[in-house]
Amino acid sequence: MPHPPPHAPISFRAATLRTVLYVLLVGAIAQGAYLEALYFPGIRFSEWGFTEFTQTLFLASSCVLLLYIRQGLKVWPNVTLLMLAFLAASLVREQDAFLDTYVADNTWKVLVAFIILPSLYWVGRNRHRFLDEFTYFGNSLSFGLFMSGLLVTYVFSRLYGRQDFWRAVLEDDYVRDFKNVAEEVVELMGYALILIAVIELLIMARRWRLANA
Repeated sequence: MPHPPPHAPISFRAATLRTVLYVLLVGAIAQGAYLEALYFPGIRFSEWGFTEFTQTLFLASSCVLLLYIRQGLKVWPNVTLLMLAFLAASLVREQDAFLDTYVADNTWKVLVAFIILPSLYWVGRNRHRFLDEFTYFGNSLSFGLFMSGLLVTYVFSRLYGRQDFWRAVLEDDYVRDFKNVAEEVVELMGYALILIAVIELLIMARRWRLANA
């Protein structure tokens, strides 16, 4: 599969516009969490609150964009499949409370298995094509942002949200809500980085499509 140049030029105006939009997105996250805490005490940081709803929205949006890149633009099908499987599994995992309540216990685990296992099998069968696609993706801004999002969401937020840590910080004033808020907001920031990474991947994919039309 042909690839565009590894460092395709980008205008300062385009880079500035994207930077401003991403800054506004991150600012909206912080403001949304602030308003959630201030005005919605009954549902704040719950399954129905701004933070967790936005986590679901970001994951779903990332999945839709990846599906468009893979099926619509038909670019980097193996890399996008692996990314899509991982984010779709994360999206299902975020709905674990809903699925456990309204479907059956551990339903999310079954759904995740149905998503991950066939995807891994497909990528394994096409591993040479995957590695060929990754030579370009692995040197891109999108990959750096995607890895940053994964580290923030699946490593830092889990360690930062440890109960022992917050008990040590708050001592006798410890309340579980503090721990939950810290973990969920950091996790949301990680999902925002992942969404930005997918948007950057979409921009690259469209550039590749136009260059090879």
